[in-house]
Amino acid sequence: MAHKFSRLVLVHLFIVLMHLEPFVVSEEPQVPCYFIFGDSLVDSGNNNQLVTASKVNYPPYGIDFSEKASGRFTNGRTSADLIGLETVGVVSMIISVSTSHSMITGEHLGFDEYIPSYAVATDEQINKGVNYASGSSGIRDETGSHLGERISLNMQLLHHDSIVSRLSNLQHDTTFTNKCIYLVNIGSNDYINNYFFSDYYNTSRIYDPTQYAVILIEQYSEQLMTLYNLGARKIVVFGLARIGCIPAEIGRFGTHGKLCVDPLNEAAKIFNNKLKSLVDELNNIYSDGRFTFINVTSISAPQGDIPFPNEPCCQVREDWQCTPNTDPCRFRDLSLFFDGFHPTEISNILLAARSYTRLFTTDASPWDIKHLSQL
Repeated sequence: MAHKFSRLVLVHLFIVLMHLEPFVVSEEPQVPCYFIFGDSLVDSGNNNQLVTASKVNYPPYGIDFSEKASGRFTNGRTSADLIGLETVGVVSMIISVSTSHSMITGEHLGFDEYIPSYAVATDEQINKGVNYASGSSGIRDETGSHLGERISLNMQLLHHDSIVSRLSNLQHDTTFTNKCIYLVNIGSNDYINNYFFSDYYNTSRIYDPTQYAVILIEQYSEQLMTLYNLGARKIVVFGLARIGCIPAEIGRFGTHGKLCVDPLNEAAKIFNNKLKSLVDELNNIYSDGRFTFINVTSISAPQGDIPFPNEPCCQVREDWQCTPNTDPCRFRDLSLFFDGFHPTEISNILLAARSYTRLFTTDASPWDIKHLSQL
């Protein structure tokens, strides 16, 4: 299966490379600032000081990252990190049994540093943006509560409100943030660590999957409108991946002869369809707002008859996070998942590349991030 997957990754990377525009070093970022909201898929260390099982500031996390175990739930950088960078890598693409690190060249938003986490951001740093994301958090406040402390999306918005006030005093310009990119990647935990965790949460006994998606989208709509009212005008909303293909969920539920856990994927599909409709609706409501939907399922899912690789790259403990201070797999660029829940950096590179410059119109709608930044 690893041999089949290596061919898949090579083909996928080649296609992405062919569609990247020529590399040009920009002197200034594409936008003045970049704000990140979400869960562990884009958390850059906000959970490090929380009392929670959902934190990863220990090896082997960060094994391929310059800042090592910073609190990112992967071996390297998150998709949000990569979207923000001036360059993603060098002009090379080598994936074989003799290498464990490969890069894609491309100019993204153009920041020369990673956006700081809210927990450590200084007044000087917040001028370029803030990362508020928190592992195990969700759209709903109770989501992930069985794991301990986390910063829900509602709380992240309160944190952003305080940052906007600080920025207004620093910039003396109340419209400064209107030009910035806002990335929101959340919702997976509302299913994994809520709806489909019936030992602790009762949502699946109250709502069927369609009703639950409606409830989530109604709350998410209010949260996105709050973000708009705080000055956001260029908002990138990420859909859910195929959560039923996550190693931890396969281990928990079994696939009954299928490749993935179908009920989880069906629930994610319902949510994604409603989320895309919400984005279209918000664009109609706010004439000066620009909302765009990133189709993570379309971008990240292997196509054809090649089996979906669902083994973690690291050795995992009972909660499917990496066992501290153990050695992960050698060829990390041949794995989609680093631990039982989270993608490897190579998966994040692919997602970032096609989110920033879409390969197909289905990747990002109505704009990819590059064109959104130019509006």
